[in-house]
Amino acid sequence: MKVRIKYTKSGTMKYIGHLDVMRYFQKATKRAGLDIAYSQGFSPHQLMSFAAPLALGVTSEGEYFDAEFNTLIPSDEFVRRYNEQMVEGMAVNDVILLPDKAKNSMSIVAGSDYYITILDRDTGNALEHDNILSFEERKTKLLSMVSHLLEKDTIEVLRKTKKNEKVEDIKPGIFELSVVEDKIYMFLATGSEYNLKPESVLEALCKEAGITYNKFDYQIHRLETYMKNETGALVSLLESGTRIE
Repeated sequence: MKVRIKYTKSGTMKYIGHLDVMRYFQKATKRAGLDIAYSQGFSPHQLMSFAAPLALGVTSEGEYFDAEFNTLIPSDEFVRRYNEQMVEGMAVNDVILLPDKAKNSMSIVAGSDYYITILDRDTGNALEHDNILSFEERKTKLLSMVSHLLEKDTIEVLRKTKKNEKVEDIKPGIFELSVVEDKIYMFLATGSEYNLKPESVLEALCKEAGITYNKFDYQIHRLETYMKNETGALVSLLESGTRIE
């Protein structure tokens, strides 16, 4: 029986990489006394798969993994047992039962949205004419560039892969970009079809503002992970199933 589990990752746990998060939940599942299914063969492993891994240093309240269990308990009991094993910075929020033919979360991810907080670091980011910006000047300039960036016909950045690097137009991967209070809101394409990282959009914003991009000047927080429903609309991965009563 397939279930989908939603969890949060925050605080110092943002420095834990994806492979360690996988191992963490494997151990937590075992310690919680949950009847998880194992693969067959010489080296059995828990049947568990994760959606859209986070980059190191990114926090989230919309992370997911799928797992198969031999027996089920109510969703609230799943959440309680998991959270009894959680450390500070990790928490399970919800558990749903998936239909038998449901695709795994990794294969259906189509989008993610984020809040970007500009940190008060005063690291001496320089404009092209070498003037030094204060934190307030840098924040104001970046936020003012958000609407300007969307007006451009193309948004070109240097995208690096393991094999090469190339200039790419990332505008098709930006579903929404706006300013919410003092934060930058991004709704971006995510998944196997097209995967746009918020860092790439930040680089484009900094380039437009004439500011040197430094990843440590920003805190990226994922709000939710989305899939396409039958009509093609982007909805939460929780829409795939039902809570267990």
